[in-house]
Amino acid sequence: MGDAVTEPEIVALGAEHMQAAAAIRRVALWRQLPWLPDLHTPEEEEQYWRTHLLPNCTILGAAIGNRLVGVIAFGDGWIEQLYVLPDFQNIGIGSLLLGCAREEMNEIRLWTFQRNSGARAFYERYGFSVEEKTDGLDNEEKEPDVLYHWRRLPERTPGLQPSDPGP
Repeated sequence: MGDAVTEPEIVALGAEHMQAAAAIRRVALWRQLPWLPDLHTPEEEEQYWRTHLLPNCTILGAAIGNRLVGVIAFGDGWIEQLYVLPDFQNIGIGSLLLGCAREEMNEIRLWTFQRNSGARAFYERYGFSVEEKTDGLDNEEKEPDVLYHWRRLPERTPGLQPSDPGP
């Protein structure tokens, strides 16, 4: 890993970070799912982050030292992207980023590939449930995917008791 493990700093990302954000997605996705087709160049992916995600989403990064190691793009009830560099996975960075989205939204949907067992276990651990599975014909990779859904539970009012319906 190289960097001493310290608490990551969560930072808002801007246009100057989109190349690094796109690179994190590339590295993390293809390390986890090497069979996926590589459909876009790094430049095309950076352009997608700049022209589609940046204007339409909140994009946060997790930085350790001055190195960006994780990224999330979310908004309007969806998580569009959530990736952590492989050498920084399983130390709480993805949980921290997901927590930021959960603080901002009461309901979240997201897609992941059915064969991405690590991502599926991660989301299920945080209360996401399967809403739909597809054969993948509607995504670019033609890979079967799964739609997950999470909804914030209503908070209980302390001390509030149900009324007694009487006899």
